[in-house]
Amino acid sequence: MSELTEKSVRTLELPRVLELLAEQAVSAEAKERSLRVRPETLREDVERLLNETDDARALIGQHGSPSFSGVKPVAEALDRADRGGALNLHELLIVAGVLTAARRTREYFPDERQERGPLDSYFLSLRGNRFLEEKIRRCIPDEDTVSDAASPELADIRRHMRAAQSKSRQILQKIVSSPSYAKILQESIITQRDGRFVVPVKAEQRAAMPGLVHDISSSGATVFVEPMGVVQANNEFIELQAKEQKEIDRILAELSADAAAHRRDIEDDYNNLVRLDLIFARGQLSYKMDAVRPVLRRDGAIRLRKARHLLLDPKSAVRIDISLGEEFDTLVITGPNTGGKTVSLKTLGLLTLMAQCGLHIPAGDGSVLSVYERVLADIGDEQSIEQSLSTFSAHMTNIVAILQETDDKSLLLFDELGAGTDPVEGAALAIAVIQRVRALGAKSAATTHYAELKTFAMTTAGVENASCEFNVETLAPTYRLIIGIPGKSNAFAISRRLGLPEDIIADAQAQMSGDSLRFEDILTQLEEKRQALERRETESERLYRQREEDARKAREFREQMERAKEHARSRGEAEAKRILKDARSAADGVFAELDALRKAHEKALLEHGPVVDSNEARAELRRKLREAEDALSHPDPRQEPIPKPSRPIQAGDLVEIPGVRTPAEVVSVDGETLRLKAGPINMKVNASEVRLIEGPERAALNQPVTRKKRGVSGASATRTAPKSGVSFSPRSAAQRELDIRGMETIEAESVVENFLSGAVMGHLETVVIIHGKGTGALRKAVHGILKRNKAVKSFRLGVYGEGEDGVTVVTLKK
Repeated sequence: MSELTEKSVRTLELPRVLELLAEQAVSAEAKERSLRVRPETLREDVERLLNETDDARALIGQHGSPSFSGVKPVAEALDRADRGGALNLHELLIVAGVLTAARRTREYFPDERQERGPLDSYFLSLRGNRFLEEKIRRCIPDEDTVSDAASPELADIRRHMRAAQSKSRQILQKIVSSPSYAKILQESIITQRDGRFVVPVKAEQRAAMPGLVHDISSSGATVFVEPMGVVQANNEFIELQAKEQKEIDRILAELSADAAAHRRDIEDDYNNLVRLDLIFARGQLSYKMDAVRPVLRRDGAIRLRKARHLLLDPKSAVRIDISLGEEFDTLVITGPNTGGKTVSLKTLGLLTLMAQCGLHIPAGDGSVLSVYERVLADIGDEQSIEQSLSTFSAHMTNIVAILQETDDKSLLLFDELGAGTDPVEGAALAIAVIQRVRALGAKSAATTHYAELKTFAMTTAGVENASCEFNVETLAPTYRLIIGIPGKSNAFAISRRLGLPEDIIADAQAQMSGDSLRFEDILTQLEEKRQALERRETESERLYRQREEDARKAREFREQMERAKEHARSRGEAEAKRILKDARSAADGVFAELDALRKAHEKALLEHGPVVDSNEARAELRRKLREAEDALSHPDPRQEPIPKPSRPIQAGDLVEIPGVRTPAEVVSVDGETLRLKAGPINMKVNASEVRLIEGPERAALNQPVTRKKRGVSGASATRTAPKSGVSFSPRSAAQRELDIRGMETIEAESVVENFLSGAVMGHLETVVIIHGKGTGALRKAVHGILKRNKAVKSFRLGVYGEGEDGVTVVTLKK
């Protein structure tokens, strides 16, 4: 990578993005490699990196990220072990950590993957070595200890060391606890000097304590003496210590040799773990910044949708759309200062570099990028007093170097092209530079304030204007990039907002030429019209989406009504069968009573006349029940024709849909289309599909009558029924119980509403709705309906014996 390209990478702030990438890595090596990442220039390499990032992100979403906590450098230690050196405890634990990470990462890899991914080779190449890993862990529990389990010899030596130590302590304990030695000892304690157990003796009492002197206190008042009685035990302990160290050295040498024997596998595992750590860091960063994979093109085209600069706050950053390289190869961006021109330029360059580093980009789905060999940028003020460079000179030095490296595989970004000198000369130079860049076949984007460049872009094929939007009402930039329209610098408006006196602004406007003023006025009018069109387009899109949503809801409602109708039909047939079964059972009971009465009063009945044959009556009743069951199970496929109304149907009439016994009110008439309302349900039907309810039948629906019903005990009971010209039957009675278990919430709502309407029409005071326990969603929906229904006085959940939480008992208003 050339020095100029490296400088452009820094200018576009890629290193700051790589710092974010390094934060996602775990191992030190992966963090260092993250900071050294540079853009690839071959499309195949970029595709490979993006494929790896895709696979890592998918695995993170499914299984989380693997652990790379134990991945530390092992090459230097293994090299020394390979040359016969012994590794220390810390180095051996690092080797074990790498082996543990390799094993766990290999176990993380899902063996049941149906399709191979780009990371499969990394996972499958991890070998690990569980035997060596467990051997090191068993021998070295921590960095300061070699375990007794490391070898039987070490365990035996340490057992003898503990015995020798215990013997020494016992002898010394007798001395310090003996009253006869109280005047001799400075303190009644046991301590160590040079690894041997001693007691503190008063200097003037030295002769009273035979033994070896190992130390004297700084004041000279205390002498640390090893009594002769413990010399032998201490000597044995020192000898055992030497044996212990020798056995530890042998164990470490053996473990080091084992590690050296598997050096190649361990180093390969380490390198693969570092690669995976870096790849999963890219996947983690993609999740963190809610990024997407761009579509790569070969023709130099760029089309970013809803892109934002990664280093800006995602909550406040304005997303922009940028296009380049398809209909035009040069983009000229104009607009006010602090309006977002430079940010747009940096966003274009940074996202291109990120993609070529294998990173996902913070943009919308379907964003398109191309792979460039060079992304060169001249952005920022690089004037230097030390090098005698002004702003213009610094920019021109960069531009000269950029033009020397430019070819048809380059993306060039110029900020304030031609600025810092005479405006006329600067604009001419800017146009000439753009023409040279186009002649070299490169793609470029430049920001400027020069009106000449705006005119150049408007009149030159392949060059397009773009502007950073400025709100003329609030006199503030919106930071949106609008392609196809040149922008105004809005210097007067910004100066006015910042408090510059109005007379100064008026004098400044008077200094401008008429052509410049007319050009600025035209741009202002274009911007106002564009914003108005955009508002109308937004409103049109909103209305279109609302219409689509209304149509979707209507389709769903129609489907739900069809399902509810089918469900109601099925429930009606089941209810009819249940009623017939109850009727059969009741008839059998009556026949049994008749048989008993006949036998009890046979003589009395013979005296009053011939006896009615009860068997014949029973047979006749059973025959009628069987006919009713057959009619229910095998209905007549021929439907009764719908009678034509005696007059045209009008709003306010009552009609009936064949197959649905509930009358519906006509709300409005539109030709042959009727809008009906049946309880809470509104629908549209053709006039030929309904029957007009008129005459006595219409009057009967509005006038209740009282019927009497003979009970079993002979007492009479009354109930109200409509004057429909037919006898009262169980089928026409309002139901006191509704079972909606198994229904969907929306379907149940219409069924419950119809049930409540029927209960009110039947003058019922209390009804029961069975909704089951389950998740509680159906119960919550039912309670919502009951709260809204004006006919409901109160409701409660069932108690023990009623169904508890699985039912709701409803009390209706009288």
